[in-house]
Amino acid sequence: MNREIAVVAFAQTDHRRTSEEHSEVEMLMPVLHEVLAQTGLKTADIGFTCSGSSDYLAGRAFSFTLALDGVGAWPPISESHVEMDGAWALYEAWTKLLTGDADTALVYSYGKSSPGPLRDVLTRQLDPYYVAPLWPDSIALAALQAQALIDAGDTDEPALAAVAARSRADATDNSHAQLRGSVPQGEYVVRPLRTGDCPPIGDGAAAVILAAGERARELCDRPAWIRGIDHRIEAHSLGVRDLTDSPSARLAAEKAGAFERPVDTAELHAPFTAQEVVLRKALKLDGGVRVNPSGGALAANPVMAAGLIRIGEAAARVHRGESDRALAHATSGPCLQQNLVAVLEGDPR
Repeated sequence: MNREIAVVAFAQTDHRRTSEEHSEVEMLMPVLHEVLAQTGLKTADIGFTCSGSSDYLAGRAFSFTLALDGVGAWPPISESHVEMDGAWALYEAWTKLLTGDADTALVYSYGKSSPGPLRDVLTRQLDPYYVAPLWPDSIALAALQAQALIDAGDTDEPALAAVAARSRADATDNSHAQLRGSVPQGEYVVRPLRTGDCPPIGDGAAAVILAAGERARELCDRPAWIRGIDHRIEAHSLGVRDLTDSPSARLAAEKAGAFERPVDTAELHAPFTAQEVVLRKALKLDGGVRVNPSGGALAANPVMAAGLIRIGEAAARVHRGESDRALAHATSGPCLQQNLVAVLEGDPR
């Protein structure tokens, strides 16, 4: 279990409001080619492949099998899939490499949110007996969380607007972001959330390559070593949770070793402005930490890929020498229900 594992490459699409002219495979293939090219590897060199996606977005069962056309499943490959954000596929691949069964892994995820009403689709995550029949959509539930924070005195609407403005400004330097530049005031979507407080709906994909030990150093000048990674979940019932806090994110960060030493960068999967407020408190991020320099999920939020992108963006900053110790976070479910935290470090310079 002491085997060192690192992210050695990361690629993503230019995230767009719609990619109706492309299938999932056509959207994914350039990303797979790019991430392999960064390392010089071929599909046959990959020891394990794991993907993350959702059949609900595609509207058909076992939709992920079609994406394997983009990977190339012949000759036979060692492959797995999670019906989750790709960050959880990365967790499975990390576990696989820890066992020593493989030295390299390809992790990818994708999501096309444009074909259907995403707010309605996401209600299928809810408790099927008491909550889902009421059809509260994802933005309405996020608004409940935002109002709880305002009522508790943890934030206010101008502070939330400032989070949106900073995120969009940072996204100006991110050519892959869907939204960049100034944030319009916007109308209320669901009070107290305005347009700028909510993520864009869009399509996109991402991929990373993991490698173990010396193989990682052969493939990357400065690997982003995964020093710790953990994921936890809140109670399913929203009524028994304190929406102003995230104990599962805090516990995941603790188990991942995030609190052992300060981090200089944090890529947080916070699709709504109020969720960044919750995560900053739970993850103990002070003003000295650069939060979401990529623009975060407020600039591009391809469902099922946005969490993996947070890990990839954090790793890329380590690769470029812009970060020495970074925290990456992914979430799934309503109001930060499930949370994954990874700590990435570069070799000393």
